[in-house]
Amino acid sequence: MNKVYDTVTNHRSIRSYTNEPVSEEHLTMIIEAVQAAPSSINGQQVTVISVQDPETKARIAELSGGNPWIAQAPVFLLFCADFYRAKIAAELNGEELVVTDGVESIIVGSTDAGIAMGNAIAVAESLGLGIVPIGGARRQPIELIKLLGLPDYVFPVSGLVVGHPAGASEKKHRLPQAAVWHKEKYNTELEGMIKQYDEEVSAYMLKRTDGKESRGWSQAVSSLYNRIYYPEVRKMLEQQKFDTK
Repeated sequence: MNKVYDTVTNHRSIRSYTNEPVSEEHLTMIIEAVQAAPSSINGQQVTVISVQDPETKARIAELSGGNPWIAQAPVFLLFCADFYRAKIAAELNGEELVVTDGVESIIVGSTDAGIAMGNAIAVAESLGLGIVPIGGARRQPIELIKLLGLPDYVFPVSGLVVGHPAGASEKKHRLPQAAVWHKEKYNTELEGMIKQYDEEVSAYMLKRTDGKESRGWSQAVSSLYNRIYYPEVRKMLEQQKFDTK
């Protein structure tokens, strides 16, 4: 079987880490994978801030909703949509940066950051490291921008915890492939598949929590989407720019 396929399809999020540091060699390999990712018009609109200082990680954990594994793991990577370099490029050529005047920059920057993070995850896991993405990095973006000194036109998209797993983690069930892979046109008849998936997830949760939790996928998603809401992000999106002044 293909080793890349094995690594990617065996992914699982890790939320408990040892004190063993991540080597500079492995971090360099992860960032090389980030830079190798495709980007819109080769604009390379992604910046990664690596954080290993314990106090800074602890503060990031607070700003991200109190996720303890951010402080526990040896490395936190913040993936940012970055148009600061594009601004410099425009100025060097006597032009104005206009892409950040509309939502296109948000879509482009977030897409490129997501692709780059996918590369980082694949390489980290291939090296035997554990990871967990942190969407909560967008929870208080202005405070995080100030903490890490992000300039105008740079916006935090997502974080990534990286470290050596303290223990094994079960692989979560995924939606049926037919609910995700639509051939030729979108199939809207998904209710039956979601109900079946709910049963699988419920059984998984009962086992994982020793009978304390039985929520299916649809219950969890509907609850979380109502709860995870970052008004500061919405305000910035409505302004349609990354300028943080």
